[in-house]
Amino acid sequence: MQILHDTHIDFMKYRRFWIIVSFILVFVGFYSIFGPHKLNLGIDFAGGTQITLGFRQRPDVDRIRQVLRQAGMREEGIVRVGKDTENQVMIKTAAAKGTEEGSRDRIVAALSRALNPAQKGLDLNEVGSDALTQFLVQADPDHVAAQGPEAARAHYGPVASTIYKERQKNGIFTSMDRILHLPGVSPAVAAALQQGAYLGTFAVLGIENVGPQVGKELSRQGFWAVVFSLLAMLIYIGFRFEMRFGIGAIMASVHDVMVTLGLFTLLGYEFNLTTIAAFLTLIGYSTNDTVVIFDRVRENMRKSRRKPLIEVMNESINETLSRTIMTGGLTFLTVLAVFILGGDVLRGFAFVMVVGIIVGTYSSIYVASPFALLWESLFGVNGKWRKGKPGKLSSGYAGPERSAPRSAPADGELPARPSRPRPARRRA
Repeated sequence: MQILHDTHIDFMKYRRFWIIVSFILVFVGFYSIFGPHKLNLGIDFAGGTQITLGFRQRPDVDRIRQVLRQAGMREEGIVRVGKDTENQVMIKTAAAKGTEEGSRDRIVAALSRALNPAQKGLDLNEVGSDALTQFLVQADPDHVAAQGPEAARAHYGPVASTIYKERQKNGIFTSMDRILHLPGVSPAVAAALQQGAYLGTFAVLGIENVGPQVGKELSRQGFWAVVFSLLAMLIYIGFRFEMRFGIGAIMASVHDVMVTLGLFTLLGYEFNLTTIAAFLTLIGYSTNDTVVIFDRVRENMRKSRRKPLIEVMNESINETLSRTIMTGGLTFLTVLAVFILGGDVLRGFAFVMVVGIIVGTYSSIYVASPFALLWESLFGVNGKWRKGKPGKLSSGYAGPERSAPRSAPADGELPARPSRPRPARRRA
């Protein structure tokens, strides 16, 4: 199956223009990362506490931010997550030495004082199964006196576990009637809950704590993971093909990472371990696309051993253009669906893949190939630095019928095989 047939597009004709465009994009990426925007480091790298809360009603983000600041906590971000009807908020607080493990309790206590000021008793949207069991045991002293504390715990433990699991399944209780009609909730338990418990305005749905030292270690490991992946690709492609092709592939991968990371930073997505996985996936995908083109270049170089490299590259890119469009387009549609429908958790990963596929397809043609040609112009086929001013890449065809004296191979041209002198004919 082919979309395009027998194309003859001169891709390399405008390679200098697109290289300049690529340098501008990479510069913008560097500026966005190291400039005023900075990377929005997640808890994985920055350290701190990330807690997700569910509210009974639509939460007031500005009010939550004010409460945390008054409690002396450095909030790094408060955003709404999930659907609007779910009323969920994610709070990220910076790590403070010796307090990162207690940030959850501080956040919950501060919000409870501000959002549940008139409530007294047990918060059923916050309490755990053990605390709820203890509450029910204390609310029935007659049962404790008759059966003993251990028997009372064994009696009320399953009831408390049922209530806790129901809250975990739905996130937050919005009505006391839902609790009172659960299996195992007796009239005595229902009366105790109505008298000594209440439904708070929020519930903790998820929490993640990372210390500062762990964040630094994860940052270092993520950085070296990307560096070693690039070096491994350079070694493989340089060994499997030639060094000029390895340099082109690595430059394309660096270009893809910097451009995608720059847009990622400008849009404020959170940079975490999932993002590292996305960039490693992007590097692998982009290199795969580049290797397909370079493999066709190698095949065509064997067929036309004296044709200049620039012509071979144009021919190879045109021959693989249909394959590039089909595979890139199919993958793009898949990750685009994840980006639109995957929710906030996968939004950053999907964004890297959506942008990376577009940039990676472009770089395979206008970054990898031009840099391979540049390496050929500077160092030749043998990898030795050319003395004097590097020659220009020839775009002409030097056919075998030419009888001009042999000289050094032109830029972008493979060295010709030495011809054997023909033996002189003997006269009869």
